Amino acid sequence: MAKSKVNKGISRIDSGSTHGWFVRGYRNGRTYSKLFSDRKCGGKGKAQKMAKDYRDELFAELETIPKRPRQRRVVVSDSRNTTGELGVSRITKIGPNGTKHDCYSVSWRPEPGIQKCTSFSIRKYGEKKAFKLAVEHRRKMMREVHGPNFYRKMSKRGKKDSSA
Repeated sequence: MAKSKVNKGISRIDSGSTHGWFVRGYRNGRTYSKLFSDRKCGGKGKAQKMAKDYRDELFAELETIPKRPRQRRVVVSDSRNTTGELGVSRITKIGPNGTKHDCYSVSWRPEPGIQKCTSFSIRKYGEKKAFKLAVEHRRKMMREVHGPNFYRKMSKRGKKDSSA
């Protein structure tokens, strides 16, 4: 069930010995919060009123803080990767009739929240060529998303990290 706009940013907490209204606001990855206890505020209704007043002040204050654009996180290594190329994995697809097809699957994110993938058949191209095509395709897509110098930047980042 969707929360009403009247209580946006406010949650009720009734857990153990804690009873009150919890106000929460966010800006630039930081959380601002405060609990309005029923006991300290003189009852459930008074605590809710104080929480709403505080929430309105907090939200007005947060609006004055300029929003920073979210930075995309780029993963450069993963211990579960077995091919040696991030975003490329060897998989077995099972068709509707039950036939198995080995291939190299390639995945990438052209924008936050969107994932794309494609695959290269080992039967069609052979093991080495399918892997090579998958790696080339992944690198091409990453350059399109992050710019032509993406792999140059990543190699510099890796050297910086390894020297520490």
